[in-house]
Amino acid sequence: MMKTDTGNKPDLKMVNPGAAAVDIGSTMHMAAVNPDSDDMPVRAFGTFTQDLHDLAEWFQSCGVTSVAMESTGVYWIPAFEILEQHGFDVILVNARYAKNVPGRKTDVSDAGWLRQLHSYGLLRGSFRPAAEIATLRAYLRQRERLVEYAAAHIQHMQKALMEMNLQLHHVVSDITGATGMRIIRAIVEGERDPDVLASLRDVRCHSSIETIRASLVGNDRDEHVFALTQSLELYDFYQEKMLECDRKLEATLSDLTVRAEHQLPTLPKARTKTKQVNAPSFDVRAALYGVLGIDLTQIHGLGPSLALKLIGECGSDLQAWPSAKHFTSWLCLAPGNKVSGGKLLSSRTRRSSSRAAALLRLAAVTIGRSDTALGAFYRRLAGRIGKQKAVTATARKIAVLFYNSLRFGMSYRDPGATAYDERHRGRVLANLQRRARALGYSLAPTPGAECVS
Repeated sequence: MMKTDTGNKPDLKMVNPGAAAVDIGSTMHMAAVNPDSDDMPVRAFGTFTQDLHDLAEWFQSCGVTSVAMESTGVYWIPAFEILEQHGFDVILVNARYAKNVPGRKTDVSDAGWLRQLHSYGLLRGSFRPAAEIATLRAYLRQRERLVEYAAAHIQHMQKALMEMNLQLHHVVSDITGATGMRIIRAIVEGERDPDVLASLRDVRCHSSIETIRASLVGNDRDEHVFALTQSLELYDFYQEKMLECDRKLEATLSDLTVRAEHQLPTLPKARTKTKQVNAPSFDVRAALYGVLGIDLTQIHGLGPSLALKLIGECGSDLQAWPSAKHFTSWLCLAPGNKVSGGKLLSSRTRRSSSRAAALLRLAAVTIGRSDTALGAFYRRLAGRIGKQKAVTATARKIAVLFYNSLRFGMSYRDPGATAYDERHRGRVLANLQRRARALGYSLAPTPGAECVS
């Protein structure tokens, strides 16, 4: 057999001759194009807006059709958006999949190597939602930051009250509730009489007026009242900014509302009427139903706010993933398949910083205490393999339900914990009977014995 000499070039077929690549930096971008299209196939460009437009014009003059870039911090966002505006097909690449080759550690060689991989079709772009969903996601993440900032000032208010020896947080469940905020605002306005402050108690508060009065006898000092006043003002400021975000979110969801030819069925009855803490000020459930045409909150563990965040992170159609297995693998919730020599080396799930996966894990934790089929599944696994793995497995089940609901319009109906336990018991019994028959035995129930599932 005659040996083919391929030289230093890989024996691969070029599928994308118009490929280009950009090595992203904070002050400079290194761009590379096909060496046949320009005498200087690798050039450096600044990060100012005009520099990015110059980069796009150079790509157009070189006949570039597709551009690959690595996801470096947030520096890639302006370049990505401007190149998209110029009509290029831009993909975002995980640096871990492109840099596992030694000897290419400079910006010039890195850009050239990235372009070469892209020209051979060896790079897979990361998921990036549509422009409307990206806008929704930006508002949701901004609101999430505002919630965190407001929470910090709640702690500051509590610290100021403690320094004044006002034990309000011991007699009310939440100092930002109706009773707590009335008392705090009265203290800031100058009221110090414990009887007057205790009379501001809301009728729904579990503590008595006498208990609240005793907790409000403290040591008033000007510096502590000043700290409490500023913390309250900052808390109110962030609450106002959250309301502004809510209006933006409501307007964005209104733009995404499905305009179907036939009228949508009536919104199903809500499973729970408890309002979530820090939930948006508008009816999120009804707004999502208008966008999706289905009620995601029928899936146990998915409240309106959490469902909205999942839509912001994953999109509203999930067509980027061919199946639920692809979706759960992208979320790093599916078991690994590290196999060598026919032997399974590891089935551990990959570590991930995905916000969507974190939301699904949170849903799995909350559902573990419920009398549902998913709750029974979580408790069975938690007793057998531990809570951490049970959370991952339950989060994966919720992800599959979420995928099937959005992609195929599936309506979820919970069979209940009892039905799940009976089904699991039937599977265990069938397996035992099959193993007994293989060994030449038969199983028979014991009369009067208690069953344990």
